[in-house]
Amino acid sequence: MTRTANPDENAILSDLQAALEDTEAMLKDLADQGSAISESVRERIGANLKGVKEKLQETEALVTDQAKAAAKATDEYVRENPWQSIGIAAGVGFLIGLMISRR
Repeated sequence: MTRTANPDENAILSDLQAALEDTEAMLKDLADQGSAISESVRERIGANLKGVKEKLQETEALVTDQAKAAAKATDEYVRENPWQSIGIAAGVGFLIGLMISRR
């Protein structure tokens, strides 16, 4: 059974992307200001950012692939077992209705 991306994973990816963009902006600001930071330090920071960006892209691709695989498996199951799928959907709908009505 494949695992899909949950909201926590999506939030982590979004947070990592935001942190990466902020760090790139700070590095650019430092370079523009001619800061006292040596060129070698800037190069190391840039190399680290490149590595993080690559890992983030790999993780995003993995999560996307997992989501697609889960969607495909669900589609296949529904096509092979339409009446079971209807029964499961009705049961889930019934339970959600019960939980909402008790509020």
